[in-house]
Amino acid sequence: MYIAQRALSFMQGFLKSYGPSHIKKVLWDREFSGTKWDFIDDTAGDCVYQFLEKYARNGSILDLGCGPGNTANELAENAYQSYVGVDISQAALDKATKRTKKNGREGKNTFARSDFLGFMPSHKFDVILFRESMYHVPFGQVKLMLDRYSTYLKDDAVFIVRMYKSDSKTGVVKNRVKAKMELIEREFEVLEKSEFGESKATVIVFRPRHQS
Repeated sequence: MYIAQRALSFMQGFLKSYGPSHIKKVLWDREFSGTKWDFIDDTAGDCVYQFLEKYARNGSILDLGCGPGNTANELAENAYQSYVGVDISQAALDKATKRTKKNGREGKNTFARSDFLGFMPSHKFDVILFRESMYHVPFGQVKLMLDRYSTYLKDDAVFIVRMYKSDSKTGVVKNRVKAKMELIEREFEVLEKSEFGESKATVIVFRPRHQS
């Protein structure tokens, strides 16, 4: 039974990252409709917020894989002018919209349901954020995806990626995450990289090398 459960869990995890968009939507909707992700509903004070406040400069943010709207509702309201959150799960976006209305940020926050691997923004942004969503980008697509989204960065704008490079409990390095971080450092201009020992989180701020 244990082996079967492990196999099922692995398959679901694989499909949530690498499966067709309609399958990913079903799986993520099921999880966000339940209680599995309730533990992330309050992430006030997260290490990524200081970087968003610094680089957004009261401008615009595109949050790819926004989930239930944490960033849109926990980030200081005066840190940004406009925010677009993208997620494949309508259940997650329903929570994000509800929180946005409760906090009176309807004029600043908007949401779009899409697989962010294929999302086409309508304008450029000061910050494009991948808050743990980079986990779900196949390694072979990371550079291609970032190059495509680079065309939606304003002058002097940046990408911000937040991930756990090692397991928070065991400290074991996640090799796939490490490889993605190394690719970013190799292919892009890194402005800042910070590792937070207590949470095991890594935040990396970068932009295309051709920018001045």
